[in-house]
Amino acid sequence: MRTHQLISFINIILILFSCSPEEGSKFLDYSKWEHYGGTKDGARYSSLAQINKENVKNLEVAWTFHTNDATERSQIQTQPIMVNGIFYGVSPQINVFALQAHTGKPIWRFNPFQLLGGENSWAGVNRGLAYWEEGEDKRIFFSASNYLIALDATSGRPIESFGENGMIDLKKELDTDVEDFLLVSNTPGVIYKDKIIMGMRLSEGLDAVPGHIRAYNVKTGKREWIFHTIPHEGEFGYETWEAEHIKNIGAANNWAGMSLDEERGIVYVPTGSASYDFWGGYRHGANLFANSLIALDANTGERIWHFQAVHHDIWDRDFPANPNLIRIKKDGKWIDAVAQTSKQGYVYVFNRVTGEPIWPIEERPVPQSNLPGEKSWPTQPHPTLPEPFMRMVYTENEILKITPEWEADIRSKLENVKYGDMWLPPSHEHGIVLFPGMDGGAEWGGSSFDPYTQTSYVNANEMPWVIKMGANPKSLSLGQSVYANYCANCHGMDRKGNPPAFPTLLGLEKKFNETSLDNLIKNGKGAMPAFSHIAENERKAMIAYLFGEEKEDPGAKKEMEGGTQRLTPQFYMQGYSRLLTEDGYPGIQPPWGTLTAIDMNTGKIRWQSVLGEFDELTAKGFEPTGTENYGGPVTTAGGLVFIAATKDEKIRAFDKDTGKVIWEAKLPAAGHATPAVYEANGKQFVVIACGGGKGTKSGDAYVAFALPD
Repeated sequence: MRTHQLISFINIILILFSCSPEEGSKFLDYSKWEHYGGTKDGARYSSLAQINKENVKNLEVAWTFHTNDATERSQIQTQPIMVNGIFYGVSPQINVFALQAHTGKPIWRFNPFQLLGGENSWAGVNRGLAYWEEGEDKRIFFSASNYLIALDATSGRPIESFGENGMIDLKKELDTDVEDFLLVSNTPGVIYKDKIIMGMRLSEGLDAVPGHIRAYNVKTGKREWIFHTIPHEGEFGYETWEAEHIKNIGAANNWAGMSLDEERGIVYVPTGSASYDFWGGYRHGANLFANSLIALDANTGERIWHFQAVHHDIWDRDFPANPNLIRIKKDGKWIDAVAQTSKQGYVYVFNRVTGEPIWPIEERPVPQSNLPGEKSWPTQPHPTLPEPFMRMVYTENEILKITPEWEADIRSKLENVKYGDMWLPPSHEHGIVLFPGMDGGAEWGGSSFDPYTQTSYVNANEMPWVIKMGANPKSLSLGQSVYANYCANCHGMDRKGNPPAFPTLLGLEKKFNETSLDNLIKNGKGAMPAFSHIAENERKAMIAYLFGEEKEDPGAKKEMEGGTQRLTPQFYMQGYSRLLTEDGYPGIQPPWGTLTAIDMNTGKIRWQSVLGEFDELTAKGFEPTGTENYGGPVTTAGGLVFIAATKDEKIRAFDKDTGKVIWEAKLPAAGHATPAVYEANGKQFVVIACGGGKGTKSGDAYVAFALPD
């Protein structure tokens, strides 16, 4: 037996003997990485211990696989899986591939757009795959655009008996009368027995359809059940909406993924906000099941229990990641629980079966909206424990003060902007600092839970954003109105954007003609969604407006005909905008990115560490500040927390007991994804997708680290 194999074996034995029989009997097989989150409970934990605190310094690149299809603004947000010695991943252009897990040697590759036909139109990003097998029937499920596709896991060829020629259109059987709309599926479904349970990403405007949850038969593609996240008349929760407009409201969708208690047959589904995100004048009420954690019977789709974390959301505070199914000890008793992280810096923890909060959650009064037509909710839930994993309020003390120049810069940007409460409602009279911000707090990378120490590890962004609402004047021309509905949230009503995430749209006539811009709008590109569902006359009117050529009378009342937009908000958010200095640094005192360990037995923070740095600031003598981070952590039995995620293009290993960085390596591009940890041919690997993006250069590599032979 090799030395590193012997060390791994000894570590596993020690871990098992450290647990009580009652505790150990509930554990899954954490030595495998066959599902999104490693295991179906979303733990992001590996019981492998070949790589440990003592030898992690010796890690080296074992293999690198280049997909060779990165573009200027592409990303890879995929958390890969490994089954039976085969590594499965997804490229920036949503090509699925299989590699030998120990060498990175290619086995097969599949381009879904060969099946779908046409060009590789916008399909968003893909965060992972699902695997199912029965005897010799082994299948990979993944999504491209609005299609769920089944492939033979051995050959990479479509399973033609699934749906129509190997795929099902997720736009169908959604129980809606709307025929054309934006829908993509970016996070893999979870498989229970012979069902794959799916969520989806939708528009955040009033053109969105409802984000219902559906289960499909893994063999045939037949829809088995549907749960209405926006209830139909007569269903539980219908009374929490305004009956007059409920049929015109969409979203309340699961884009973040799900977790499964396979033994009990319960799937845990976190949802996002309802449309329109920032003004809810057409959806008065609490709005179930938006912003909720829902426990569903995985066999039937029936609701078992739910918890709503934001009532009548007007801040875009979606639940951003699938929850962790955890086991903790409280008051001397073991409890099977579910822990859900949030953008607002809270962790909500419930009894997995009953939905009863493990610690009290208090409804506290919050400031009320002054926007005409809006009726904000008077209270919002506040967990008393666990302790928040980030700062909760942007105050005078939090204004960036590293240099006098930066402080003056930020103070100038805060003129006519209110701050000091995380629940300040959006206003048309002044801007507000939204903190925690649009991207959290926690985000889609998810958190990790160590079942042997009952410790959760969660990374966070500490980035303030500024938002302001603008009235939708009746004098808008048709082209302006279409632009306001679909584009203003990202690029602003002034079309100046917020580079680099959202480029300016001024001067488009110098880069495009009418045909090329129309193709871009229909097909999307990079992070920009495809808007093929916008009616042709509306697209043409918007293009004329963007080119400064619209001939219509701007004072005339315009109706949008033929499109899917049925209602028009009275107020629009004027553009996603981080509070940054002119040099691009967050307008808040560091840290700007953190990694936090929480004792889930007590709800208390064990430690918090800075995550990431700006090399140029470190070179000037500043302490590491942390950076925005996208992607999550993985904890191992070797005493380590592996995480990339940061804008500085590094992957790090933290000591899981102290929070100290004990290893780091430079990546070919930022690893805005969550690592996978597995064993192949007796060797432990840590693999990260290095796709970059998010303001960093794009990449196309999967990099595997291992100990030398």
